[in-house]
Amino acid sequence: MINKEKTAKKNILRKSEEAKGTVIKGYNFGNGVNYEEIIKSYKSTGFQASNFSKAIDIVNKMIKEKVFIYLGYTSNMVSSGLREVIKYLVKHNKVNLLVTTAGGIEEDIAKCLGDFVLGDFRASGVELRKKGINRIGNIFVPNERYIKFEQFFQPFLEELYQEQLKIGKVISVSELIWKLGEKINNEESIYYWAYKNKIRVFCPAFTDGAMGDNVYFFKFKRPEFKIDIAEDIKELNDSVFEPKKTGLIILGGGVVKHSILNTNMMRNGANYSVYINSYPEFDGSDSGALPEEAVSWGKIGHKAEAVKVFGDATLLFPLLVAETFAKN
Repeated sequence: MINKEKTAKKNILRKSEEAKGTVIKGYNFGNGVNYEEIIKSYKSTGFQASNFSKAIDIVNKMIKEKVFIYLGYTSNMVSSGLREVIKYLVKHNKVNLLVTTAGGIEEDIAKCLGDFVLGDFRASGVELRKKGINRIGNIFVPNERYIKFEQFFQPFLEELYQEQLKIGKVISVSELIWKLGEKINNEESIYYWAYKNKIRVFCPAFTDGAMGDNVYFFKFKRPEFKIDIAEDIKELNDSVFEPKKTGLIILGGGVVKHSILNTNMMRNGANYSVYINSYPEFDGSDSGALPEEAVSWGKIGHKAEAVKVFGDATLLFPLLVAETFAKN
């Protein structure tokens, strides 16, 4: 007959080896409020706090070793207040190359022409449409911003077209972005500082947004107008060969994440990598993929230091910058 008590205790109270590593311990608020010490305590907190602490360590190594840093971010980062954080990094030459989406360009320019305001995630789409207000999460953007963008962008395209006729050269997307930064001439713009500091900006999905809409409208008037994307992929891929080491900081996923990773495959992988996004891995998407998947492709080096932090970049990225670039 089975001794139930003995069997249960044997299974539950199974002997174990002693685990070695950092002891889990959180911040002691009995010592008062010290934000720097709170962030330091993340290292021993566990879960995403410890992953975030690892991200801080990796970025500080990038800075210390003067690696060539790729910063990638999706358009919603620029829709939000992270625009100012990214601008700080570009203005002060803290990163070496940018990759973003169409919205990541046009919304920076649109903010130079008018403000975005805080709204509500649960606002009625029907009511907002009646009022001509576009919603990006809980951020409201009056359609007037895109009207002003068109009024600014159409003459800009005409200038590019006339230059194309004059010199016989089709402009690349990255050249266009620099000229856009020069044209907007506004110190609040990420791309003004990218132009001033000659930091290349690549936008693989250039036509997926208001810029694409404007190119569409412009082509009715100037059907011969062209933009060269082939030159950009050459320049982006060529960027990995000169640096001794490369480091990646990628906010979000999609085409931005894959473009930076695919570029670093040309050198058999980046040396350092930090992802911040909230995408799961279960569906096989590149957006949700962990760094280990990129290692299998040679996009991140097999000896690289890499981490994915699951979370909202609007919460995490300002803290990351505060503990890394802003301190250095």
